[in-house]
Amino acid sequence: MGPLSERESGILLHPTSLPSEYGIGDFGPKAYRFVELLAEAGQGCWQLLPLNPTSPECGNSPYISSSGFALNPLLISPDLLAADGLLEKGVLDAIMVPETDRIQYRSVHSAKLEILKRAYKEFSKERGDFSGDYESFCDRNAYWLDDYATFTALKEESGLPWHRWPEGLRKRMPEELEPTKKRLEGAEFHRFVQYIAYRQWWRLKEHCKRQGIRVFGDLPFYVSHDSADVWANPELFKLDGDGRPLFVSGVPPDYFSKTGQLWGHPVYDWERLRETGFEWWMRRIDHNLEMFDLVRIDHFRGLLAYWEVPGTEKTAMNGRWVKAPSEEFFETLRRRFPSLPFVAEDLGVITEDVKAAIKDLGIPGMKVLIFAFDGKPDNPYLPENHEANSVSYTGTHDTNTVRGWFKEEATQEVKENLFRYLGRRVGEDEISTEMVRLAMGSRSRLCIVPMQDVLNLGSEARLNVPSSPLNNYLWKMTGDLLGKGRLAEFAQITRESGRSRMP
Repeated sequence: MGPLSERESGILLHPTSLPSEYGIGDFGPKAYRFVELLAEAGQGCWQLLPLNPTSPECGNSPYISSSGFALNPLLISPDLLAADGLLEKGVLDAIMVPETDRIQYRSVHSAKLEILKRAYKEFSKERGDFSGDYESFCDRNAYWLDDYATFTALKEESGLPWHRWPEGLRKRMPEELEPTKKRLEGAEFHRFVQYIAYRQWWRLKEHCKRQGIRVFGDLPFYVSHDSADVWANPELFKLDGDGRPLFVSGVPPDYFSKTGQLWGHPVYDWERLRETGFEWWMRRIDHNLEMFDLVRIDHFRGLLAYWEVPGTEKTAMNGRWVKAPSEEFFETLRRRFPSLPFVAEDLGVITEDVKAAIKDLGIPGMKVLIFAFDGKPDNPYLPENHEANSVSYTGTHDTNTVRGWFKEEATQEVKENLFRYLGRRVGEDEISTEMVRLAMGSRSRLCIVPMQDVLNLGSEARLNVPSSPLNNYLWKMTGDLLGKGRLAEFAQITRESGRSRMP
């Protein structure tokens, strides 16, 4: 049957979008309150975007990260650092900023780095209760943590991407790398930062468990070229002798972009991955399943065939489809993770072999309601065409909000199709609620609604515009939104649709 056995629902909200006095949402008190509100509203699930490190240089995208294993330091809560005795109250007062609905990443980066350095200084003075726990964390995670800490410290020292480092460091020659590791003071700081981030995450995850909330994570298909993963495992990617990508990732023209999406990650050398038994992939999946109860595999179709674009191209148009060793990969996946707690991201142009693989694995795909109203009765996104083993959405982090879509993107023909489907005409103020009712009323066992649609927000709250490198992942709730009455309305719809976890 796959990972969905009961009828339930949840909310999609990335932690950076939580209210905060420090300029960006985090793993602190507001996250705990949000989890409690989910439980009070009868929800069973909290869906997040990837929690990996981000950077302003890469548009703050959680899908372009320096590590497929590390957590984003920006998600560390200053309040919880203070509660652990690693910061003084006066330090918190100094970094508080007026609350807005936009994240100012550059100022947040510098402020968080400063307080993490202060916390590290305090930690280094007297580890106390942290000592055994810290050593245990470093030992358990050494397989990725050592490379990540070294990579991040070297990046800070050089100011350069790894493929422009001196040859000995670029190619990880032991005679050059080992003495460099010993002199790199910054590496220990980055181990500490990851320890704190994971310490706060595991406590929040435990709170979710106590509240009866499953955590639904997101596994990006690719990792960034300038990442610890590619530097440490260059043989697993199609690179030239100097470490530059021969081919990069993307998708051909589709709903989201007329010239395709040029993501720019180096593509995998799947033959080499097969020779290793897909060990790097399996470790990464295992790591994510430790963190989350359910994992969305982003760009699932890439496991069967991927769009490969020469590294010199400026758009994704001149690429080609290349087959991946999917049968062997899925066989390994079944053997390692027999319960298959995954959701396939199967949006865009999906071929029959991809549909067959999803069905054969028995994992759910995604049904997005704003794609449903083209007037065709066999449209797979219409609520009556949803399979029970699927996840219904009003929209995703890559689409406009429902209100924004209705006001700015839906054609008059699409609106008329929608009105006929609803049996009445609705306006901008009503559309989010109506679409939430439709998604929640579908046969899909799991329904996820972006928080922006729960709150009936317009395109000002849109999180991401695919293939646009600027002004993404900026939206943040303000404190008053967390207690708004629309959550009560959402709880009522949840009960009416038979999805409520409340007795």
